Amino acid sequence: MRIGVNALYLIPGAVGGSEIYLRGLLQAMASVDRANEYVVFTNRETGGGLPGFPASIQPVRASFRPGRILWEQTGLVAALVREKIDVLLNGGFTAPLVPPCPMVTVFFDLQHKRHPEYFRWFDLPFWRFLLWAAAHRSQRVIAISEETRRDLLRIYRLAGDKVACVPAGVDPRFFELGETGGGGYVLCASTLHPHKNLERLIRVFGRIRKTGVTKRLVLTGVKGFHTEAVEAAIRREGLQNAVEVKGWVDREALYHLFRRADAFVYPSTFEGFGMPVTEAMAAGLPVACSAIEPLRSIAGDAVLPFDPASDEELFTALERLLTDEPLRRRLIQAGPPRAREFSWEASARRVISILEETAHRSRSSS
Repeated sequence: MRIGVNALYLIPGAVGGSEIYLRGLLQAMASVDRANEYVVFTNRETGGGLPGFPASIQPVRASFRPGRILWEQTGLVAALVREKIDVLLNGGFTAPLVPPCPMVTVFFDLQHKRHPEYFRWFDLPFWRFLLWAAAHRSQRVIAISEETRRDLLRIYRLAGDKVACVPAGVDPRFFELGETGGGGYVLCASTLHPHKNLERLIRVFGRIRKTGVTKRLVLTGVKGFHTEAVEAAIRREGLQNAVEVKGWVDREALYHLFRRADAFVYPSTFEGFGMPVTEAMAAGLPVACSAIEPLRSIAGDAVLPFDPASDEELFTALERLLTDEPLRRRLIQAGPPRAREFSWEASARRVISILEETAHRSRSSS
């Protein structure tokens, strides 16, 4: 069977968790699947830079979204026919509207429906139409968490057997970092978007510093359209020497940041999964994170939860994370076993099974 992977959406270092998910999934699929052939359709930014399978580089740039969407509906469709693709895996929400083969599409969340206030007004029509169409045109849909699966069933009214939950795995390197700490900072790995709640984190961290805590706060992740507001919050709180915004860093630099961190905090108000939390648990960092779904189900009692809408709860969580040694030891011990429940190999096998079932059903019904 020939499996196509639509990676036209991916801009290396610019799309956050959806890039990590696709890279981890493809690498694991390449290691476990010897029966099928794969063609990964990439753009000019990505080129041949995805692991595992040969790339068919399309003459389009994802950074010019209208051109990418147009090519997805035209040039990609022609490429699928030319490559004799039996089933297509769409890695990032959108899909051809008139595909020549059955499709499986990955959904990370339905944030544009749950929190439209976080989107620019001119982006919303694009998200509303194309995501709805992808969900309904695909034979199967993959949700990366049970929370996202529930949203797909409730908001898009999809049939229960159409949507499968396939969680993100954890990069094995995070389990191999060794003893962490010593860098004198609290780490937050997060795209700089409004729902990540970083302005509140900065404000509360300023209060923590006034208690005599000398640790710094390091923010790393894609600089989204809320970057200016985050930087303004740092200046407003007078924390230019205490908060560092690193932006996106490559994987080796990210491993180093996790290895040297003394603790990890994740104050997001909305998530489809929350991969940085499982990565921090795998690294053996004491973690405090928002008590929201899906983070509560994913992290369980291996983290210190707090209400992301409460300055006081966040302050208390940070204070305990830095000063309560018995708590720190418990979280450090609890994190890795919990994170091991999320395996890229298991997720890859599940996705391969879904793709094979989808192709088989299509052949049987034709």
